[in-house]
Amino acid sequence: MADMQSAEGRPLQSSDIRPAQFADDQWYPSSGPRLRQLLVSLLAQADYRALGRPLGLISPHAGLRFSGPVAAHAYRQLDGQHYDYVTVISPLHRHLFGAYAVTRYQYYSTPLGLLPVARDLLEQLGSRLPLVQVGRDDEHSLEIQLPFLQVQLGEFELLPIMMGEQSPAAAQALAAALAEILAGKSALVVASSDLSHFHPYETARQLDGRIVEKVEEYDPIGLAQLLASGRAEACGGGPIVAAMLACKELGANRAVVLRYANSGDVWIDRESVVGYLAAAMYGPGPVERGGG
Repeated sequence: MADMQSAEGRPLQSSDIRPAQFADDQWYPSSGPRLRQLLVSLLAQADYRALGRPLGLISPHAGLRFSGPVAAHAYRQLDGQHYDYVTVISPLHRHLFGAYAVTRYQYYSTPLGLLPVARDLLEQLGSRLPLVQVGRDDEHSLEIQLPFLQVQLGEFELLPIMMGEQSPAAAQALAAALAEILAGKSALVVASSDLSHFHPYETARQLDGRIVEKVEEYDPIGLAQLLASGRAEACGGGPIVAAMLACKELGANRAVVLRYANSGDVWIDRESVVGYLAAAMYGPGPVERGGG
């Protein structure tokens, strides 16, 4: 870090960096080489669809041994792509800081290195929405997306947003603000969400199938209504709706479900499972359906 500088031009210090909280060999490997090796292996086993340039992704956020194979299908679509900015929208699981929380740090850290936070975009977003800047967030659902992005994209600036409120109104307000500040920029929007939690295997597939259908139809308003009705579950439903709406404003006109599974597909317990979805939003161009 000796040759790196903060936004103020001084040498970078630990107080400038949001440390990795979940690189504990349970959520994901603590070793950079082992983490990279795991992600490269997962990506190699995932399907690539030649559908054009993704404007957005939906990715799950459990420990990599559970949801990593599904998440890899989303991130595989970034092969050969570059973005100046990546927005990651996650829920808040442990603390409620307000409707929208963002880090006060200048960098996120993972075992693969540092990711600079797009402070200029956060400032623009803060002029449109009530952002709460936090010094410690303990939020795994945002952090676990970052190593995949580092492997696939290399250098980019991160716009990290955690939703403490996931109402349709909160998702629509965030989407409108993001569409304004990202217009004309080279940007990707990622929604971090798992689906139903702790139901038997077949019940989970039925519940999650309703979300899969709304994503395939590219119907974020219908998805928001479905979640509000309780007929489906997603811990990051607000982030999914916000990302779909923002991408639509930025030019996307279709969503492709790339893979659905749940923890019962990779773990012995099928009595209490968690659902995982990988999808991508694209602009005009050829489309191929089907998610497995």
